[in-house]
Amino acid sequence: MPVFRLGEDETLFPPVELAEPDGVLAVGGDLSPRRLLTAYSQGIFPWYSDDMPIVWHSPDPRFSLLPEALHVPQSLKKVLKRKTFEVRLDTSFDAVIDACAKVKRPGQEGTWITSEMKRAYRKLHQMGFAHSAEAWQDDTLVGGLYGVSLGSVFFGESMFARVPDASKVAFVVLVEQLREWGFTLIDCQQETGHLARFGATAWPRPEFVKALEEGLLRQTRKGPWRLSPSPS
Repeated sequence: MPVFRLGEDETLFPPVELAEPDGVLAVGGDLSPRRLLTAYSQGIFPWYSDDMPIVWHSPDPRFSLLPEALHVPQSLKKVLKRKTFEVRLDTSFDAVIDACAKVKRPGQEGTWITSEMKRAYRKLHQMGFAHSAEAWQDDTLVGGLYGVSLGSVFFGESMFARVPDASKVAFVVLVEQLREWGFTLIDCQQETGHLARFGATAWPRPEFVKALEEGLLRQTRKGPWRLSPSPS
């Protein structure tokens, strides 16, 4: 199948079923808020490096998690019970995305969180669509993650940890809060053993798109987000 080149129309993407086997759907365009939000609403996200044009992906299968299916390992439950970390939402988005960009990942040189990507997601955060969950220890940011929210769907983008379990705790607390708010789907994008241990599974793309379309019928909870006093 061909890889499509995007034009100037910020709302026009090819159908996701035309993506390449590796998930690549299109190249080009820009990272304007309108184009990004249109992409996410169709199950498409950007992923590329500094020496490439913007590349848009829609993988099949799609690794996803139902909030009510969250599995918390016993060892992590003990960490949560000890309150080793304080989790906050949307208090240091810029620091979280900067830290995620600096994480060294196995088999990956450089980072896909380019300066252009940082500017784009910071703009989405300012608009209330992008959010961070942060793990703090002695008032020091030690882990966290960020992503995009539309309707009752949260699209996870990246996470980091400077001390063991920090990002895991931030993730669990965020998912529990999203469940309390009535979120119906968490997009994990690509399969990892880390997320599989939390209950994420590989969904056929048509199943993911159907759940996404249903989630978009809900009202978007814009930021800044704050944790409920006692998230379930």
